[in-house]
Amino acid sequence: MILPLILGVLVLTVVSTPLLDRMLGRNAGWPLAVVFAALAAAIGSLAPQVIGRGDTIEHVVTWMPSLDISVRLRMDGTSWLFAMLVVGIGALILAYSTRYFPPGRRTGFYALMTTFAVAMMGLVLADDVVLMFVFWELTTICSFYLIGLSGEKANRPAVRTFLLTAMGGLALLTAVVMLVVEAGTTQLSVILATVEWSDSPGWSAAVAALIILAGFTKSAQFPFHYWLPDAMAASTPVSAYLHAATMVKAGIYLLMRFTPIFGDFPVWNVTLITAGLVTAVIGALFALQRTDLKELLAYSTVSQLGLLVAIIGVGTPYALAAAALHTLAHALFKAALFMLMGVIDTRNGTRDIRELPGLRRAMPVTATLMTVSALSMAGVPPLLGFVSKETLFAAIADGPWTTPVTVVVATAAVGAAVLTFAYSFRMVHGAFWGEPGPSRDGEGSAAYLVGPGVAAVAGLGLGLAVPVLDPLVERVVLDTTTVEHTAHLALWHGFNVPLVMSMLAIAGGSVLAWRRVQVARAVERPLVPVKGTEVFEGVHRGIIGGGVRVGRLTGSNAPAPHLAAVLGTLGVVALTVMVLNPPVPQYPATTTRTADWLLVGLIVVAVVAVVVTRARLAAVALVGVSGFAVALWFLLLGGFDLALTQLLVEILTVVVAVLVLRRLPRKFHPVRRGRAALAGGVAVVVGLAAGLAAYNLTGRRDISAAGQYFLTNAEPETGGTNVVNTILVDFRALDTLGELAVLGIAGLIIVAVLDSARLNHGRLPEPVVALSGNPVFSAVQNSLIMRTVALRLGPVLTIWSLYLLLRGHNAPGGGFISALVGGAGFALAYLAASSAAKARIRLPFTLLIAAGVAIAGGIGLVGYVDDSYLRPLHAEIPLPWGGYYHFTTALIFDVGVYLAVVGVLLTALNRLGVEDDVHAEDARAGQPSTDEGDPDESDEADRLLDEHTVPAGHEGGAR
Repeated sequence: MILPLILGVLVLTVVSTPLLDRMLGRNAGWPLAVVFAALAAAIGSLAPQVIGRGDTIEHVVTWMPSLDISVRLRMDGTSWLFAMLVVGIGALILAYSTRYFPPGRRTGFYALMTTFAVAMMGLVLADDVVLMFVFWELTTICSFYLIGLSGEKANRPAVRTFLLTAMGGLALLTAVVMLVVEAGTTQLSVILATVEWSDSPGWSAAVAALIILAGFTKSAQFPFHYWLPDAMAASTPVSAYLHAATMVKAGIYLLMRFTPIFGDFPVWNVTLITAGLVTAVIGALFALQRTDLKELLAYSTVSQLGLLVAIIGVGTPYALAAAALHTLAHALFKAALFMLMGVIDTRNGTRDIRELPGLRRAMPVTATLMTVSALSMAGVPPLLGFVSKETLFAAIADGPWTTPVTVVVATAAVGAAVLTFAYSFRMVHGAFWGEPGPSRDGEGSAAYLVGPGVAAVAGLGLGLAVPVLDPLVERVVLDTTTVEHTAHLALWHGFNVPLVMSMLAIAGGSVLAWRRVQVARAVERPLVPVKGTEVFEGVHRGIIGGGVRVGRLTGSNAPAPHLAAVLGTLGVVALTVMVLNPPVPQYPATTTRTADWLLVGLIVVAVVAVVVTRARLAAVALVGVSGFAVALWFLLLGGFDLALTQLLVEILTVVVAVLVLRRLPRKFHPVRRGRAALAGGVAVVVGLAAGLAAYNLTGRRDISAAGQYFLTNAEPETGGTNVVNTILVDFRALDTLGELAVLGIAGLIIVAVLDSARLNHGRLPEPVVALSGNPVFSAVQNSLIMRTVALRLGPVLTIWSLYLLLRGHNAPGGGFISALVGGAGFALAYLAASSAAKARIRLPFTLLIAAGVAIAGGIGLVGYVDDSYLRPLHAEIPLPWGGYYHFTTALIFDVGVYLAVVGVLLTALNRLGVEDDVHAEDARAGQPSTDEGDPDESDEADRLLDEHTVPAGHEGGAR
């Protein structure tokens, strides 16, 4: 239980940040740092088990059993190392943040930083590739918001970082799908241990390339290196955490984790080594150019990550040992350097080395700590950075390649190390040497320096006592190469090739430091013709511009161009496929009946009439005729549920369509012959394609395997005999929930569009002039029969809708059909009203939509009692008169469907049927109404409506 406990405590820190921030302000970082330190101690206590004995700690919670996806957590030596960095470095940075920020509340910062820790911890502990991807994307989202916290200047850097790393996330998602398909499981440890990837070299190379792309975008490798310096728009604590323990380390972790299966693939080795060394060199050169300490550190991270990626690409056990050791060393010196840079910035108001005075006297502690950390980064003994850098050199010298390749790789690595020494010296010399002068605020407080101090001292202490890291390094090598490796870490291994390489790096760096003025002149000019951010923005503009140009092809508010493009393309493709490869359907002797042809003839007549008519209302009526014919066809074929649904939809569609048509001219506008011919051509092509598809597909009379499964298992698994309803609310309830959410959004869109366009506040077209005393034109007299029918039929429809709702699990009915019946009752009440003012719906229709979606989604949580969201639970309830009632939570799900659908129907009736909200408001305010009609007739309407009251609950639906 220790692994879910670690994640649970981190989640609790996220939840507690608002309260802590309200109570303590910026000092909320202290209790959070204590929690992180306690977690570091807890993880450290697992070292004897994980590192010493080589055990793995695992915990599994079922998540999606049907897909074999679980919350599988696993800690081995590699995940132990990265988990310690997440909470250990996190504790130091949270403590540091309490003094970096001015007094005040920092809820967003602390909440996002702790969420960042949750995401990274989940990533390194995940033993399921789907879970790993979820946490991978969460790190991307957290970094986006943390960068964006710094204000408007950080908006574009945050967007650029997000889009680039999200692209890597898509690559990882594709790789995850391919891994699962090939391995037949989502469990990461099984994928790494059991699948013979060498048997499918092409497939494996494709997966390796996707993993590389994901890892490169996260770890800022060339050509994606530019996002990391660009992200320096974030505050210093964010940058420190991102560089030392989280975002970029996620990419390193991913590449190390997949080395066991791809480490022997040339595409893996060559790509990682080449890109890593290129990144190391150009990152170091860019760092040497910079005068801003934060930018210098950012490019130094790019360079160090390049060395890490290159050594992972070498793939030998010694190389992975070097990667593990340098990961730890880099986290310590980079966290310390970023935090100390922040101290300099806040105490002096600048971080530009050209403007800083010599701070060695004014800030002696900061100077000492920064010098120690910079020496570790430069690879100078006796610091841990020296041991890790020398181990890197040793792995390269013993690489599995020919001597010329060894010379090239070693030269590039030493060259990067020379530049590392040079920019490390430039940073320390620029900040603390030169002409001495007073700093603005002097030395930082002890609380301000404790975080970087611990990190710097740890780098020195571990360098002096580096053999204590032997078990950790051995365990990481076993995890990442599956090969036993005995580590012998030490400051002195005698006079050997790695020592010579280290001496050359220090000597070359010293020469560059001595000739720093000439070096500064040499690198002050641009080294490349373009910047990475400019390339990104150019590509981004090109993609957006291309999308705009494509959109212009159908850039019209009219639906016809969109329909023509989509339907025409689909029709042509379908016809081409069927002509080139025509299937031969096998029909029984008696396929159709006379009634079928009669209904086909009715549909054809209705469709032809729709095409030729110019009256909008007639077109709606004719479309309804075709819909009713289809409903009858369903009924003849035995699909009572489908027939009832089709019938109710047609009725309500006609009502809503008429409400919309009242706002439009009575006839369609004239259409040019050319456009009519084009529309006719598209219609013919699509019709032929659809007809041929129906002809071919309906020849397969045997029921599908899925259909047979539902027929066989519906009653045993759900207790329901209505297979259609059980599919909707039991087997595929998640699909139904998604459709319900879309339906609810559509209802809200009706409200939003009408309100934003003020369609409910404009006058409708002038009505037909009423003939005095003519009952045909009297809204009161000509609706008397309808009101009488509504008075009697409204309650019947309501009761019938509830009956259909309750019986839907075992007989035709269910939430959707019952809601349509109830909606028909409301539509009837609406039609019976004599005016919009008398027919306005008083029910909170938007609340009904929200309640329906909430109930349907909320009842799904009960399914976790049986280990799955939306899994219906069943119970046999004894009845007073004997027997049992089979209750299922799917019924409550159907209630949610009922409420949401009724809410959408009420929304349409209420908002589309309002003639003039302004007039209604005037009437409520006691002002004279300007509605057309005889005032005496309105009084008569009030009297008659009092006598023939519309049933309660149906008093809605403005005309």
